[in-house]
Amino acid sequence: MTLSIQKSLNWLQIRRYWELLQVLVMRNLKVRYRGSLLGVYWSLLNPLIMTALYSAIFGATFASYYGNSIVNYVLAAFTGLVVINFFSSSTSQALSSVVNNGALLNKIRLPVSVFPVSMVVANIFQFAVGAFPLLAAIALINSKSILNVLALLLPLLSLILVCAGVGFLVSALYVFFRDLPYFYELVVFVLWISSPVFYPAAIVPPQVKPFLGLNPLSPIIESLRQITLSGNLPDLNLIWGALLSGIIIFALGWTCFHMWRHQFMDLL
Repeated sequence: MTLSIQKSLNWLQIRRYWELLQVLVMRNLKVRYRGSLLGVYWSLLNPLIMTALYSAIFGATFASYYGNSIVNYVLAAFTGLVVINFFSSSTSQALSSVVNNGALLNKIRLPVSVFPVSMVVANIFQFAVGAFPLLAAIALINSKSILNVLALLLPLLSLILVCAGVGFLVSALYVFFRDLPYFYELVVFVLWISSPVFYPAAIVPPQVKPFLGLNPLSPIIESLRQITLSGNLPDLNLIWGALLSGIIIFALGWTCFHMWRHQFMDLL
């Protein structure tokens, strides 16, 4: 009887968390795109414009690394940009989510973790209706296999895990250190410049590669490019490397958030 009651309580908590998450995600999207003509598709416009810019400047120089095809360079740059943009927007919005809702948390008892999670989920929705259909179409055209389209979900899952883990970590740290947004802008820039977004990973000097290997976004970008552009079956080694980095960062972020959250209310 006690076990049955406990299961019912757990289910009610999960259902309440899910309903609250839906409300927060809808609120985030409505506030973000109120009065906007393109709505969520603005998130796709940025990588498209940046891809055109990079292609105009670097396309002829780096095309040789992509089968002497500027088209392949364009697709590779777009793939890298959607990853870094998703990471930047998700984690930057998650950073301030707990502090921004401090007044609400002081009035109502809510699961604190739902706020950074809602920011990541809102960006997942944008990605699903914006960039993902383009990536899926590219993968299907190049590979002519539905397996590659389905395989896209694995490095994207890794990206979500990385963003959620970093989101938990920075949202918790921001409660204690209000200067964090200024420092985090630098961190995002370093991650962007150390990711093979507008340049091929092959041009990186061997002595620098071990340091760039610490960047959790690099294996995600390389895995997505292999699946979408190569036309070959998904490389399981790249996928596993991306998933491993995602799992480690998510576990680290969630552990820190869980350890520190009991101190939040004193500082909000």
